[in-house]
Formats: sequence, structure tokens, C-alpha cells
Amino acid sequence: MELSAARRVVVFDYGFGNVRSAERALARAGAEVEITRDFDTAMNADGLLVPGVGAFAACMRGLKEARGDWIVGRRLSGGRPVLGICVGMQILFARGIEHGVQSEGLDEWPGIVAPLKADIVPHMGWNTVTAPAGSELFAGLDADARYYFVHSYAVQDWSLEEHNPALRAPKVAWSTHGGPFVAAVENGALWATQFHPEKSGDAGAQLLNNWIGTL
Repeated sequence: MELSAARRVVVFDYGFGNVRSAERALARAGAEVEITRDFDTAMNADGLLVPGVGAFAACMRGLKEARGDWIVGRRLSGGRPVLGICVGMQILFARGIEHGVQSEGLDEWPGIVAPLKADIVPHMGWNTVTAPAGSELFAGLDADARYYFVHSYAVQDWSLEEHNPALRAPKVAWSTHGGPFVAAVENGALWATQFHPEKSGDAGAQLLNNWIGTL
């Protein structure tokens, strides 16, 4: 039997992400991986992974300078998969608030990235996630699986209304640190995680396998 070709995944290198650890994790999951900010390569890959570490506003500036905002928008308009991780997830929302200053995000989803309401911040370490029914992202994973988080900000109120009943509603996963926050979203071609699957051991590897399997 002829084996299918490996899916080509680009880790978008705009200066704000642990691109090497993402590259290694995707390669272990069976993808053909390239780290680049080249426009055509990012546009034509089977999947695009957008990492992100640091400040929301700085990540947005870096993404725009690399034309990443345009690439994400064009890929999604054509139904081409995008996966955001950590701040790479946060910038998909409408706005971020850091130290009282608001910054505009990509506005793929409504919502505000705001400081966690917890006694201990950042939220750093392992935590469980409550996955939605029918999730493809968390398929095959136990409810008590743990994932690695490191963040001080999150979306704590999911406000997207489903206006067209013919469209499939987004699937939202939640975790808790001081209060509930959005841990992952599956919305058509756009998926994202607040945690780091590339640092989440076997559970993270299974999750990346699940994403690659949809490409």
C-alpha cells in the first residue's frame, strides 16, 4: 500500500515564539516542518502554526511587520488550517489589555485577553482542560490529561454568538486558574490552544497528531 505524503506545516517565524520546540514536536508527530516567514511558503503549506510568547502588543507588531496578519486572514478565507499557540492564540481575539493599555488583535473571535484573576500569577505548570463534546482536537485524550501552561493573561468570557444555525458552532475548551478561562478553541479551519502542546508530553503529542490528521 502506498503511504500518503507527510503534511507540510510551516511554523511562522515572526520573532515571538519557541519555534524550535514547535518544529521538533510537529516533526515527531509526522509532519514535514519548515520554520519561515516567507509569504508564499506560509500561504501554501497544508497547515500554519502561529506561536507566540511575551506581550500581546509586541506580538501583534511583529506579526504585522511579517505580514502574518494578512497571511492568517487569507488562509482562513480559503478554509486553510491555522493553529495558534499561547500568545499566538491570544492575538486571534479582538483586543488585549496589558497594564491598562488596550491593543487591537486580529479579531477572528470577539473577546478580550485580560489579566488572570488569581492569587498566583503567572499560571505556570500543569493543569487539566475540560474539552467540549465531539472535540477533534482532544480526541483520544483522557479527561484527566494534563497540559503545560505559562501565561498571565487569558480570555475569561466567550462571547461569540452563532447567528447562522447552518454553520457549525465553535468548540471551546476551558481550564481554571483563579477562575475559568478559555484553554482551546476549534472553529472551522482555525484552532488554538492557550497551553503549549509542544511542551505537554504525550498528551500534547496526541493533540498535535490530531491537528495534523485534519490537514
